[in-house]
Amino acid sequence: MKPFIPDKLPLKNLDWTRFIKSLSLANRVLARYDGILQSLPNPGVLLSQLTTQEAVLSSKIEGTQATLADVLKFEVKPHSKERSGDIREVLNYRKALRLAEEELKNRPLSLNLLKRMQKTLLSDVRGKEVLLGRFRTFQNFIGKPGSKIEEARFVPPAPDMLKEALDNFEKYIHYEENDRLVQLAIIHAQFEIIHPFGDGNGRIGRILIPLFLYEKKILNSPMFYISAYFENNRDEYYHHLKEITDKGNWQDWILFFLKALIKQGENSTRKAQEILKTYDTMKLEFPKIIRSQYSLQAIDFLFSFPIFDSKIFRQSSGIPKASANRIIGKLQQNKVITQLESASGRSAAFYIFDKLFNIVES
Repeated sequence: MKPFIPDKLPLKNLDWTRFIKSLSLANRVLARYDGILQSLPNPGVLLSQLTTQEAVLSSKIEGTQATLADVLKFEVKPHSKERSGDIREVLNYRKALRLAEEELKNRPLSLNLLKRMQKTLLSDVRGKEVLLGRFRTFQNFIGKPGSKIEEARFVPPAPDMLKEALDNFEKYIHYEENDRLVQLAIIHAQFEIIHPFGDGNGRIGRILIPLFLYEKKILNSPMFYISAYFENNRDEYYHHLKEITDKGNWQDWILFFLKALIKQGENSTRKAQEILKTYDTMKLEFPKIIRSQYSLQAIDFLFSFPIFDSKIFRQSSGIPKASANRIIGKLQQNKVITQLESASGRSAAFYIFDKLFNIVES
């Protein structure tokens, strides 16, 4: 199989009339979700676990086994060796997203930013032996583990074609397309087709989605979570990408992508509303339950650490030890939190804020 030569962007001969209905709905859904984002008192805290769950699911597509609970426990007790490699990949994903968010406050999306993100993503985890922060200089291919290039499902552009393909890709990011969401569908697919890195292409391609929505001011924050839809519809996702490279069928891919934006926009709106409602309810109920001056500190802590032990509760909330222990007891007694793991030796018991955790995983 010969290396694929990607289409030059912008695409010609798209039948835009096919997208009208999906685009109208997708733009409405994202506008509604953005309204929710802007209404949240502190989206960085309240939706932080949705961002972690996105990192978990995006990494799972690449073969990691770490769950959301694994990651949250590791953040409390980082010396645990169980699935630590997988967990570090998830944490690196989150770091790469945050790095990009900070960068976009001052500079536009660029190839250099993608390289810095890839270096962050793969630092000190599997895949670190490939070129970190640099585009590949070798021919890669997509196929079954252990297969040869002759058996590949897809062979991306040859290394000597990368510069031209990536220059065109970067220019298209800043091109004034007829619609930004169709443009985003094309950007994501084209990035995966070019497959410019030795490793990390899938995850960087998925991170690109919220970053583009953020940079183009479609969303007020890069908190958009697409990976669940791609994971749940993995076969259809790969089928539509292959239809592009086999038959030049961009139309069906764009419709599939718009459907993903709609479904995940609706899902993210629902979760954000449920989280906000839970937060507002807690602000009313906590003072009655714990009868303490530290109510607000305890609430903010639970939304930042829905799985925790007594030590991290004291350290991160700033609540004195005696008050912290009493608050944990009251919260457990009133079934706001439940014990996840019993204390063992020097290890403190783990607790879980079920309400928030269940919303994030739903």
